[in-house]
Amino acid sequence: MFFGRDEQIGQLEDLLRKRTASLVTCRGRRRIGKSTLIEVFARRSGCRFIKIEGRRPLQNLSNADELMTFAQQLADQTASETTSPASWMDAFRRLDSHILDTENTVVLLDEVSWLAHYDKCFADDLKIAWDNLFKKHDRLIFVLCGSVSSWLRDNIIDSGAYMGRRSLDIVVKELPLSDCVKFWGQAVSRIDAREIIDVLSVTGGIPRYLEEIDPSLSAEENIRRLCFRPNSVLRTDFDEMFRDVITNEQNISGNILRSLADGSKTGTEIAKGLEQGKGGRIASVLDRLVEAGLVSADVCLNPETGKKAREIRYRLKDNYSRFYLKYIEPMKAIIDAGTFDLVTLEALEGIDSVMGLAFENLVINNYRELIPALNLKGTIITSAAPYLRKATNGPRGRKGCQIDLLIQTRRTVCIIEIKRRKEIGREVIDEVDAKVNALMRRAGVSIRAALVYDGHLSPVVAADGYFDAIIPFSSLLE
Repeated sequence: MFFGRDEQIGQLEDLLRKRTASLVTCRGRRRIGKSTLIEVFARRSGCRFIKIEGRRPLQNLSNADELMTFAQQLADQTASETTSPASWMDAFRRLDSHILDTENTVVLLDEVSWLAHYDKCFADDLKIAWDNLFKKHDRLIFVLCGSVSSWLRDNIIDSGAYMGRRSLDIVVKELPLSDCVKFWGQAVSRIDAREIIDVLSVTGGIPRYLEEIDPSLSAEENIRRLCFRPNSVLRTDFDEMFRDVITNEQNISGNILRSLADGSKTGTEIAKGLEQGKGGRIASVLDRLVEAGLVSADVCLNPETGKKAREIRYRLKDNYSRFYLKYIEPMKAIIDAGTFDLVTLEALEGIDSVMGLAFENLVINNYRELIPALNLKGTIITSAAPYLRKATNGPRGRKGCQIDLLIQTRRTVCIIEIKRRKEIGREVIDEVDAKVNALMRRAGVSIRAALVYDGHLSPVVAADGYFDAIIPFSSLLE
């Protein structure tokens, strides 16, 4: 079940038209479909495909085990010998001997950080092999792929040794909403949009999770089956995913995610809540969580000055992680005993607040799909992020202002209110108007207001004419 990714496949196809070898990095959250993307590209373009996948590091394994695994996989796909290479340079020479110059070839080193785990010289050896072996094959696309994006960044992308050598860096993100709905197949036309939204609020746009959906079942039954049964996919995947992508500072990384489960925070607020210093430790862990695709570092321009806000706000962008930390983790023992019974989603304590945050995440993560409805198509977006201005005290103090999503261009500030309620009445106009009035409009800039909603919208809201755009979330699923 492969949908979308047309832009990334197009970028890879462009490399086939080159007359030189291409070195590609491919990174993104675990289960996001990185290796599948490369495999589908190779198949569609008729390329010969060789895939070598790293073996997950364990306490009793060593570099020799990784080398043996490399040799066995290469032998399964070529006429290579099965004996273990003496070193990574040996392994790369063996791989090079099976790359033909007579056909387009894609080589994928998958989970490359696992291959490199026991040998600090792996990246250096690979660079030497690229310069002296692999780059001489004009019809070769050599892909380094991994879920530990921080390893790729530290050792390849930001490494001076690889400067000028990479042809392409692909960051694989969640599927857009229009591709997510394709996992419901032909049944999508018969399913209420709220059911799809409930499932996406739990899974996000992660292909591996969406593959498990049974379109013949209700949203609640799908969530029950995926989350609240012993050994079910979403009951167990967080621990596996987290262990695989966060290799250092796991305890503090988990605590940071838990602190963000109820809403965004600055680095200072996170450090204070965890009783940690504001220094480099928290900052470096946050960088790794952002690189892993679990957290977003939202930098919003100040709409009143056009300059960057003073502090970055960190948001738990991964919907599955939030749902897991709020509802699955606290009940693991009950779920594993097979005694937890999910009657309805509404029975989960605080579900409205969690689903509201999840709904906001879906909209923010897919803000580009709003651009046509906001009449901003063809305009350069200078900033798109939530905005928060805290209240200040004193004689010149100002009220606080919180905006769900603020999309800015050089001449326009668009305030977007995101609402998920059963009934949405005229009060939403008053809420947004208070936010508009709280902002000081700078010269040459217009302020516009839009509403993205899920629920029953009172006809009064549309009839009032206050909003410049009213966008039902269901329209983004079409």
